[in-house]
This record gives sequence, structure tokens and C-alpha cells, in this order.
Amino acid sequence: MYLWLKALHIISVIAWMAGMLYLPRLFVYHAAAKPGSSESETFKVMERRLMQAIINPAMIATWIFGLSLATMGNLWSQGWLHGKLALVICMQIVHVLLARWRRQFAEDRNAHSQRFYRIVNEIPTLLLIGIVLLVVLKPF
Repeated sequence: MYLWLKALHIISVIAWMAGMLYLPRLFVYHAAAKPGSSESETFKVMERRLMQAIINPAMIATWIFGLSLATMGNLWSQGWLHGKLALVICMQIVHVLLARWRRQFAEDRNAHSQRFYRIVNEIPTLLLIGIVLLVVLKPF
């Protein structure tokens, strides 16, 4: 059962990260579109579907499978897991911010530039690198 949970955790993480990397990229292009334009309306649909159909379910599955693995493997005393959880919580905060910005775009209230979203696009990548290094290397 543990290996099945691990496989499902990895699959859900990949799906979550795919969405977390793609959504800010959509925001980069959406920020350049004129509010109310057909282009802007298309981005709204794409962003909503990505969040509701991929990012949110994958995030929920990631947490469920990850917490199950930590419990089943009795990993709660491991230092690397504490570090990983801290970075995953940071990823969760980014997720919440992306959801907020998506709602602002949906209401034609975007307040950020393309450059802002280009920078935001790098944050999930950096967090993911840290998470993978902690899980594989288990430095503490």
C-alpha cells in the first residue's frame, strides 16, 4: 500500500506543479490583453479551468497522499520532512495567491505587470527544487 501511495503522491505533485508553473505564464499574457477583449475572456476561461480541474484537485491529492505517507512511514520525527513541509506550506501560500490573482483577472481588476508574473513564475520552481533535494538527499 505504501508504494501505491507514493506513486499517487508523485503523480499528484507532478500535476500540481504543472498547473503552478503554467498559470502564472497565462497571467503574463493575460496582463497584456485589454480587459473585456476576446483574448482576455479566453484567458479567463483557461485560467478558471486550469485552477478548478487540475491545480486544486492535484493540490488536495498531494496533501492527502503526502500526509498518509508521512504517517504510514512514521516520518514525523525526521528533520528533512519538517523542512519539506515548510517548503510545501510556502507552495500552498503561492497557490492561494495565484487563486486570488485569478479572481482579480476574472473581475478585470488585475493590478500587476507582466514582469511581476514572470518573477512569480519562478517561485514554484525554486520551491520544488528545495523539496526534491530534501526528499532525495535527506540532509538532516
